[in-house]
Amino acid sequence: MSEKRLEKSEMSSVDFASTALQRYVAPKGSGINVKDRITKAARRLGWSVSRTKDVWYADPRVSISAEELRVIEEAAGVKYGRAQIRTIDDLISRADALLDGPNADYHRPFVDAFRAFIGALGVSDRP
Repeated sequence: MSEKRLEKSEMSSVDFASTALQRYVAPKGSGINVKDRITKAARRLGWSVSRTKDVWYADPRVSISAEELRVIEEAAGVKYGRAQIRTIDDLISRADALLDGPNADYHRPFVDAFRAFIGALGVSDRP
């Protein structure tokens, strides 16, 4: 693999890590300022503040190991999952509301197809 290609692939993982830290691990509102957010992210990930700061600002000299990516994904993934569940629950609620409306028979095939799709994704229908 060429040096240029390797550098590009490392940058993309650093960019991903930087974005995940800023959006999901220590989002806006989780600290008074950026320094507080970086400190919070460092604590959550078990990293040093200087390492977290380098990743936060996507320092081109930084490379992210597979283990570090896994830690970031785990810390951010819980929020991804919760957001997806909220979205899916909202969509199911809207679909159920359509079933109760005046055009219930018209919308039934759509809602049944939607439920089948969600079931295929492995998401259970919640009460």
